[in-house]
Amino acid sequence: MGAHRRAVFLDRDGVINQNIFNPASGEYEAPLTATDFALVPGALEALWRLQTAGFLLFVVSNQPNYSKGKATLEELAAIDARMRREVSAAGIALAGVYCCLHHPEGIAAEYSGTCACRKPSPYFLLRAMREFGLDPGHSWMIGDRETDVICGCEAGVRTIFIDGRRKGISGMGADWDAPDLAGAAEHICRDFYEQQRINGLGDAGRIPAPQPPA
Repeated sequence: MGAHRRAVFLDRDGVINQNIFNPASGEYEAPLTATDFALVPGALEALWRLQTAGFLLFVVSNQPNYSKGKATLEELAAIDARMRREVSAAGIALAGVYCCLHHPEGIAAEYSGTCACRKPSPYFLLRAMREFGLDPGHSWMIGDRETDVICGCEAGVRTIFIDGRRKGISGMGADWDAPDLAGAAEHICRDFYEQQRINGLGDAGRIPAPQPPA
């Protein structure tokens, strides 16, 4: 399986879970506490569909809220733990969760300034490829920011841009645009099974039904 081991890399906030409105900034942002964490409708079904199609799943996320003084490290850890718990409870395995805590203008000295791992850097994708023997030509990056698309492109994987708030944004340079994670998963699976059919390795259109455990 080695040379053709495939993966889907996913941004977290706005893709797997919902962003929340922050009155202090007037913008939709990552949750600041575990209580604020809520999965995007259909996210578990989408992840289950990708897993069933044989993709390893990785979360790759910029998490600068501690660096920017908006949340504690304990709160960030609690949010991460809740995500892992809810995903695991649905029978979905995450091969890796990579988070960059840095920010160029952070106020926490140990996480302020430039770093190697903050997207759009492909640092974590390249690391996963080395450690898991992944084939970039059979892998994807899904995100709702231009930095996600750039990150995926620089790692050599195909990319899907999520327009989660239906702003009609396109032209990010992604290989595909989707309204949400469910739409992205459907496209990836359809593409995969079509390639299987072309190569005589499977049935066309055999897209696994979304059916995570209740």
